[in-house]
Amino acid sequence: MILKPVVPFEPINTDKLPAGDHWVAQVKWDGVRMLSYFDGSNVQLVNRKLNNRSLQYPEFLSPSRYCTASSFILDGEFIAFDDNKPSFHEIMKRDSLRKKQSIELAVAQTPVTYMVFDILFCNGAWVTDRVLSERQQILQDLIISQPDVQTVQNFTDAEGLLAVMIEHQMEGVICKKLDSSYAINGKDKRWQKRKVFWDLFAVVAGVTFRGDVVNSLLLGLYDQEGKLYYIGHAGTGKVTHREWRELTQRVAPLATRVKPFANEPERSKDAVWVTPEIVVKVQFLEWTPGQTMRHPSIQAFVDIPPNQCTMKQIVHK
Repeated sequence: MILKPVVPFEPINTDKLPAGDHWVAQVKWDGVRMLSYFDGSNVQLVNRKLNNRSLQYPEFLSPSRYCTASSFILDGEFIAFDDNKPSFHEIMKRDSLRKKQSIELAVAQTPVTYMVFDILFCNGAWVTDRVLSERQQILQDLIISQPDVQTVQNFTDAEGLLAVMIEHQMEGVICKKLDSSYAINGKDKRWQKRKVFWDLFAVVAGVTFRGDVVNSLLLGLYDQEGKLYYIGHAGTGKVTHREWRELTQRVAPLATRVKPFANEPERSKDAVWVTPEIVVKVQFLEWTPGQTMRHPSIQAFVDIPPNQCTMKQIVHK
């Protein structure tokens, strides 16, 4: 039996949370979407971009430890914690590792929890056509809950849950219809998400320095014609002093005299332009009238192609 990786069902963005007896709300975890595939012999961990991450998370390669099914495809989120709340920066410490020795050390240093919220395949049969409430019952029957493997809890009061997320500065809320089937490679309003803060992936096309170390990034997004537009600069967030020093070395060979942006960025006078190759996940409060990010904060450096940093990510409140 071969279980071929699939693109998972995605929620759409919403400004107004749905309500009613057929809806449940769940915490939106600030982690890495991960599907666990067990064909009866081996487990493969694959993210939503269909990249295999089995090497990075060896503690989840023993299927009988957390699920009693003879074969399965589980959908969920890998999360790591910082100050008692999920942190994208922390999970990326694990997700970006490639060397076996470093991964073995990181298992203890950066523990990961698998928050399981759906099941696609079970005991040799697909269950994607079953409604969510039935799939959740299957999960309750099969998942062996433990500190690092949990099933995601349902809440009936979406607005109340959102208020808690805001209070604790967590990512947001996802609302799902209990009668929804699972749409592989789908994205529709049966699943809706409301973020407390907005985030996106942006490409670095300029930097500024404090002394001889980079201290701020000039960020951009591509439009439909492939032109790069400046959307703001960020010098705060979850980047350590060591990471700033490493970034300084990384951008040195990328320096260019040609301004990559189609528009005129702030801090142009102090900026060093760089070839747009480095991508970051950045979090921000809202868009300003000038179409730049208000209070941007760097969450992590990510390994995705720069051409995926497009204006299509932008959703206005």
